[in-house]
Amino acid sequence: MWEAYKQVKANKGAAGVDGQSIEDFEKDLKNNLYRVWNRMSSGSYFPPPVRRVDIPKGDAGETRPLGIPTVTDRIAQMVVKRFLEPILEPKFDKDSYGYRPNKSAYDALSMARRRCWDYDWVLDLDIKSFFDDIDWELLMRAVRRHTDCKWVLLYLERWLRAPVCRPDGQLVHREKGTPQGAVVSPILANLFLHYAFDLWMRREYPDVQFERYADDVICRCRSEAEAQELRLALETRLAECRLRLHPDKTKIIYCADANRKGVYPERAFDFLGFTFRPRLAINRRGEHFISFMPAVSRKAAVKMRRRVRTWRLHWRSDLDLDTIAKWVCPVLIGWVKYYGQFYPSQLRDELRTIDAFLVRWLQRKYKRLRGHTMKQWAWLRSLKRRKPSLFAHWTLKPVAG
Repeated sequence: MWEAYKQVKANKGAAGVDGQSIEDFEKDLKNNLYRVWNRMSSGSYFPPPVRRVDIPKGDAGETRPLGIPTVTDRIAQMVVKRFLEPILEPKFDKDSYGYRPNKSAYDALSMARRRCWDYDWVLDLDIKSFFDDIDWELLMRAVRRHTDCKWVLLYLERWLRAPVCRPDGQLVHREKGTPQGAVVSPILANLFLHYAFDLWMRREYPDVQFERYADDVICRCRSEAEAQELRLALETRLAECRLRLHPDKTKIIYCADANRKGVYPERAFDFLGFTFRPRLAINRRGEHFISFMPAVSRKAAVKMRRRVRTWRLHWRSDLDLDTIAKWVCPVLIGWVKYYGQFYPSQLRDELRTIDAFLVRWLQRKYKRLRGHTMKQWAWLRSLKRRKPSLFAHWTLKPVAG
């Protein structure tokens, strides 16, 4: 229970329906933890409703429902997750990367990049409303194949059936799905797709490689015909598991590059915040060529620029530049560490908007530079040479690839 609490605290997170934050929970930590342990051990713990929050999805005004359990419920779920993880983790496929210890999105992206050079065709799968459509009966059947622990099975079923509290306070009772945002949801989702997809692929299409990060899946094919056949087979397979492929977002992509010059309508796909497509690269001899490579996606870049605009840097003339750098660099460092792993020059170009805001900050900060655009940019270039690491995006190299 104590280790579960420490993990929940490290993950932070918002308050649930009861409005209790982690700081509030810690005011009476000993008694609160004892209460959770006592109820779970006696079988009398009943999870409260899950608070629903709709977060933006894409640029079309769509939203994705996110479930936020209470702090108490997150600790209880973490106890069960810590029980299940050592049992399930050795069973999962090597090409399943999402929400697993010692695996990361970077690992999935690195493998995806390498295989794009080895395979001409990609089947980009989009499972429609995956977390909302997981069938409880099939899921619990999969869980029971790995454990017969009564208290674990009891609480998993209770969490699946816990109602969702909408922003207007209305309680909605569900008949399928697991809230995206619950502590146990990732490992349950991985288990479901382990049987619905991973094992089926290894059995029916052993020569087809794939990378799966939760419900984001990329399959490798030798030909367009093979990709089309696989798509039809997967539609049937997922239907058997009461899931659906999105008819518009599931696509077959040709990995065009300097050696693969076929003309096809789809030559790019998005995966984990990166867009894979033909790009200019430089080989070891300094020669330019076209390679199929990942770089920060347009959707991710738009989100970053929107975040930058909320900072309103050009209005903060009350702060010096070092203070501004300390303020924004934690976010910039996170972006650079993730999106700068592949084709960093693209990320550098996308984050030039920060430099534009810094120039506008100069206009307000120093009267002598007002109206002298060339001098403002020259001052900024000079600052980059003197303090190249002041802002994290300045460290990105301006080379292709």
